Amino acid sequence: MTHLNDKDRAAQMADMKSFNEPMPSVGSFSFDSGKKVLLNVCKKEITPKMIEDARAKGVQVIECPTRFESHSLPSGRVIWNTDKFEILVGRWAEPIQAELSELLEQEFSLPYFEFVYDEHWDLGHGWSGDKSLAKSLIQT
Repeated sequence: MTHLNDKDRAAQMADMKSFNEPMPSVGSFSFDSGKKVLLNVCKKEITPKMIEDARAKGVQVIECPTRFESHSLPSGRVIWNTDKFEILVGRWAEPIQAELSELLEQEFSLPYFEFVYDEHWDLGHGWSGDKSLAKSLIQT
C-alpha cells in the first residue's frame, strides 16, 4: 500500500480543497452490464476535513454507511483508504475496467483511484475481507 509523507498529504488536501466541482464521494453502486450504466448509486461527499479527522483518530478507511447489497447484479464500493480512493469490485470488472473507470470518475467525482479486487464482489460470494480492515472502518 502506498503511504503519503506529510508534505505530499498536505499537497493532496490542498488540491481537494481547490476543486470547483463537487467533492469526491464514497459510496456503493451496481452495474447494468447490458446498458453499461451504474445503478443503485448511493454516495456521500468526502471532504479534506473528514480525512484529517479520520487520520487524527487513527482511522484508515472512510466509507458511506448506506449500502446497496445485491447478489444478482455486479456491484462494488468506493472507499477512502489511508491516502487514496479505492474501488472494491469483483473480477467481473476486469474486462471493462476502462469503461467502468470513466463511469465511476464522473459519478463519484474521483480525481484518482485504484481498483481492489475481492471475491466478495463477485456474484454469489460472501465477504472475504480482512477482519482488521473491518475494525478500522469509519462511517461518514
